[in-house]
Parts: sequence; structure tokens; C-alpha cells
Amino acid sequence: MADNLPNTIENELLDALVGTSTYSITGATKLRLMTANGDDASAGTEVTGGSYTSQTIAFDAAASGAIENNASISFTGMPACTVVGIEIYDSAGTAKRLLYGALTTSRTVTSGDTVQFASGAIDITLS
Repeated sequence: MADNLPNTIENELLDALVGTSTYSITGATKLRLMTANGDDASAGTEVTGGSYTSQTIAFDAAASGAIENNASISFTGMPACTVVGIEIYDSAGTAKRLLYGALTTSRTVTSGDTVQFASGAIDITLS
């Protein structure tokens, strides 16, 4: 994913970079699966049903303007759906959308399936 920061996060990071404010993440970051992708201004449509729930995602330290997830992530007991993208949120009471992006290839899921991302499969770059 490149250039997939919501407008609010872009503004908050720019303010933090020039010292007009500070920026921090509340709690662990969570990966959500989407059946419709969002954009800079609006969130996508999150998967619902089955045993689906967002999953914690952790990253290695950034290098050369990129980071990637450092462990596999599994979504078990999925409902029947087509997953087209992902979004990453913090864990605040009112969660803040941090990043979004389309999958390279959509995944058609049947009821009860598991969707898994291997370690290193989610790559985020800034350019």
C-alpha cells in the first residue's frame, strides 16, 4: 500500500512533523477486512457476520520508507463475502482509521473459511 493515508491522518502527521502538535496511537493497531474500499475521506465497508472480528497487527521497524507485518494474521469463521481491501485502526474507544488499501486480488470467501495473511504480506510504504 502506498499513499493510503486518510486525510485526517495526513494532517495530524504533518502537524507533528513541524512541531505544531504531537501524535500518538492509542493501543494496539487492528486490521479490518473490507467488502468495499474506502478512500482518503471515507472508510470502507467492514466485513460483518460469522465469527469475524478485527485482528491485532504488529509491524517491524520501518526501513527505507516501508514497514511490513511481522507475524501471520488469521480471520477464522468468516461469513460468505468478497474481501476487497483492508483498513488499519488504533484501539481507542472511538477507533481512528490510520491506513487503508485495496488487495491486489479480491478474495471470495465461503461461510466458515479462514482468511490469512502471512508475515510480511502487508507492506506499507511512504513515498
